Amino acid sequence: MKLSAIALSLGMASLLAACAAGNAPLASSEQAPAQPSNVILFIGDGMGVSTVTAARIYDGQTRGETGEENLLSFEKFPALALVKTYNTNQQVPDSAGTASAMNTGRKTRAGVIDVAAQSHRGDCGEGLAATMPNAAEQLHARGKAIGIVSTARITHATPAAVYAHAPERDWEGDGEMPEPARATGCTDIAKQLTGFPFEVALGGGSRYFFGRDMGGERRDAAADLPSAWASATGGHFVSTAAAMKSVPADGKPLFGLFSKSHMTYMLERKPGTSEPTLSEMTATAIDRLQSTGKGYYLMVEGGRIDHGHHDGRADLALSETQEFARAVKVALGKVDLSDTLILVTADHSHVFTMAGYPTRGNPILGLARGNDDRGEPTGEPILATDGLPYTTLGYQNGPGAHPGQPRSAPSDDPHAVKQALVPTGDVFNGVHDLSETHGGEDVALYATGAGSSAVHGVIEQNRIFDYLMSISGE
Repeated sequence: MKLSAIALSLGMASLLAACAAGNAPLASSEQAPAQPSNVILFIGDGMGVSTVTAARIYDGQTRGETGEENLLSFEKFPALALVKTYNTNQQVPDSAGTASAMNTGRKTRAGVIDVAAQSHRGDCGEGLAATMPNAAEQLHARGKAIGIVSTARITHATPAAVYAHAPERDWEGDGEMPEPARATGCTDIAKQLTGFPFEVALGGGSRYFFGRDMGGERRDAAADLPSAWASATGGHFVSTAAAMKSVPADGKPLFGLFSKSHMTYMLERKPGTSEPTLSEMTATAIDRLQSTGKGYYLMVEGGRIDHGHHDGRADLALSETQEFARAVKVALGKVDLSDTLILVTADHSHVFTMAGYPTRGNPILGLARGNDDRGEPTGEPILATDGLPYTTLGYQNGPGAHPGQPRSAPSDDPHAVKQALVPTGDVFNGVHDLSETHGGEDVALYATGAGSSAVHGVIEQNRIFDYLMSISGE
């Protein structure tokens, strides 16, 4: 069998790992796609197919349309594949394992960042012995510029997989690490970011970069990682949207932290906020990467889609997906698709459902209102067999479940927590914290631009690494 140009660029070790995970290389009859000079990977955290469908309708309805006929920016891309998201030890994945698969070309355990599956979660020694080189490291060694953008903490699982190696995703700051792990030689994720040669990194999570004296949580009260980074690199550190937009194009790297933890949901932002939107961060990142004159790899995460779902707040998740689609549109307006590959995917899905026979154009966040026997809208809520109405959107589990109680009538408030069946969550300090879970079904991968013809079929998630590594040149 002849191998494609992309497969050859990965090396035999990566190729064997891909095959072991179920990824066969391109057949000899397939035409090798054009090689891009740049790759932008957009990850909508938790953006499963049901989320895309509901967000498409939500987006249209915010403009006064019925919504069903609408398409989000990336849904117009010509290439499409389905992606299998399982981790090596879980049927339904977490974001650390899925992001690691995309960035290293090998599937691994849930909860670990860019370390191989033989390393157990939380074991520093095993993790140090099992680090897997990631795409950003390899592409930087080939002279490419690296960019990282997220609306979550920049140390959170998905962005961390671009630059870090850790056997525990929760080791975002040194204060989160146990003493044995620090003594063994593991480094927290924030410290790893400030030692990584990125061109631009923008997101939330300042608390892990500063000590108590500056409102942070690092062990050293006087710690100031951004200042140390700026001194070492000559780069610019910013903490507001205005400052981000005013940084000169001087070839120096840019580092921005705009919130103490995750960035504020779009629906909860106040007028005059100092936080940039995902669209604005994407625009800034592309401008700076293009100004280097080198090829680049940029990862952009819509991180708060996932958090809205975990809270059972479909309105938050759909609004974040809408902004994510705007960020993709911004990228389309800035790049030349003849030399740039744009990939849009999700790391995993959620147990998020859309059902109940509502009439066309029914408010997607409201009660399901149906049609009469003639197929005409009644304007009245559809009643379940318990005599109560229900919403079009709901969750299989999560905060909307009320165990041991009969179902109550759901709220028609679009901002309400949606009803759920199973009360899932975790116990912290004796308090049951309800949280909806990820889903395990395949997610979509949308592609356009140079090399996009390679995206098709049903693929293993670690195959996305092949597309990242298809960047041409040395």
